[in-house]
Amino acid sequence: MAPVSPPRSSTFARVPTRAARTRVARSAPRNPARRRSAAPQITVALLVRHGKTPTTGKELPGHAAGLHLADEGRAQAERVAERIAALERRPVAIYASPLERTRETAAPIARALGLRVRSEYGLIDSDTGDWTGSRLSRVTKKPEWGRVSRWPAGFRFPGGESFAEVAARANDTLVGLADAHRGETFVAVSHADTIKLVVATAAGIPLDLFQRLVISPCSVSALAFGSGGPPVVLCVNSTASLSELAIS
Repeated sequence: MAPVSPPRSSTFARVPTRAARTRVARSAPRNPARRRSAAPQITVALLVRHGKTPTTGKELPGHAAGLHLADEGRAQAERVAERIAALERRPVAIYASPLERTRETAAPIARALGLRVRSEYGLIDSDTGDWTGSRLSRVTKKPEWGRVSRWPAGFRFPGGESFAEVAARANDTLVGLADAHRGETFVAVSHADTIKLVVATAAGIPLDLFQRLVISPCSVSALAFGSGGPPVVLCVNSTASLSELAIS
């Protein structure tokens, strides 16, 4: 009697060859959810210097209290608020150093975004110690001033902070905020030297060269934080449209 052939079923289906398995794998559609989860989460920090005050460019304000925006500074704050509110990827939080000039700059940005301003001490200006409130025309004549511009790594404000301490404090603060807002955009309103030091750290610029950066009143500098690597500098000292912020 001739042997009976087994019925065609999944149990007796022939195991596909390695070449066949490869063809199937290549032709199978990829899982879009898996592709999305693998994409890095980009966090964007918008660093805004406060608007102009009556002493901007004339005195070392440091941590001086009671220093408010000038009329021009308030107008600058309104304009930067419009620019930030026009972003397609709107910020979800806004932080400011505890000094009046930064909080007054942050206020119109917060209104435009429908957010509240959160105070963050790590964004505060350099503690200029005994030089706080001094006229620049006077301190620039001091023998120590040469270190401020040519060897900042070797300078400490008398009774105040060193630039290295400001850089470490501000950078730690910004990294912490970026970790808290992964995949989002946030605003940090701060001060000229503080922003210069953060940008210099992100770009790998030595501390002794950070003074070559310029941060104008109500300018925006932007950093993008990815997954684990160093931040990318998107722009520095921008006073124009922010519509082209992107990683190329």
